[in-house]
Amino acid sequence: MIVRQRTNWLKMLFIWRGSVLKKIIVQLSVILLFSLSIYFFKGKIFDYKVHLNPTIFTLLGLALAIFMGFCNSASYDRFWEGRKLWGSLVIETRSLTRQILSLVNDPSAGAKEEKEKIIKLISAFGWSLNYQLRDKSGTEHLTRLLSPEQAEEVKDKKFIPSIILGFMADWLNEQQRKGNIDTIVMTSMDHQLNQFSNISGGCERIYNTPLPFAYSVLLHRTVYLYCFWLPFGLVDSLGWMMPLIVLLISYTFIALDAIIQEIGEPFGEEENDLALNSICRTIEYSIFEQAGIPQDELKKPDSYFID
Repeated sequence: MIVRQRTNWLKMLFIWRGSVLKKIIVQLSVILLFSLSIYFFKGKIFDYKVHLNPTIFTLLGLALAIFMGFCNSASYDRFWEGRKLWGSLVIETRSLTRQILSLVNDPSAGAKEEKEKIIKLISAFGWSLNYQLRDKSGTEHLTRLLSPEQAEEVKDKKFIPSIILGFMADWLNEQQRKGNIDTIVMTSMDHQLNQFSNISGGCERIYNTPLPFAYSVLLHRTVYLYCFWLPFGLVDSLGWMMPLIVLLISYTFIALDAIIQEIGEPFGEEENDLALNSICRTIEYSIFEQAGIPQDELKKPDSYFID
């Protein structure tokens, strides 16, 4: 995800990173060349003059804008729901860590080390969910945070977050068996684990249920048909300005189409997707800080970064 400081209007005109322009530059170039050829031949194809009234494009453009607005809202809802789920995970991890540190009354000499184990499991849950949603292994983080036995158990598994939740439940059961937590505290912590499971399930729902393909196909086809018909309707009224106006209109529609496709899959690694790595580092830093576990300094994002 691109995180960028506010800048002035002039610099915004020339920003490249974070823009979808590099994805659609080829399409825009083809439309510009096509528009220039239509202007050169005065709107004729093999001596046949194509007559298209600009009013048609006004009506079609209005309908297309409404439909694109609907698709954009649907895509952004998916993006924002994903962000809310990960925001909830930040809150729940801190709450569970606080309960572990304050409510688990372990009088043994190794109590601190035992609590560090489950706090590392909490961090491992976030990293494993991150990499599950991105179809990556994340082995370097799991081997760092899990015990060798646990790391071996989750090896080559697909739903690693669920397995890590099992490790956390086993730890809590062991503490209850030892008498370090009572039934009320156990119920509260079990509720926290259920919240973890709900967050994981919500993310999987977004990941496994993309926008209906028929919407994407219809929008994509209509946008490109509109942009390639537009020169015929404007060539007589705009003259030599027609290719530039067509290019501007095409940029608006095609860029929005690209943005809809990009933010509709919020857990990817494109420039406008969610910064899951940064969220996982924030979770780990905050709960390790609560527990007093040594760690490296958390770096703040630069003027822009992809995470």
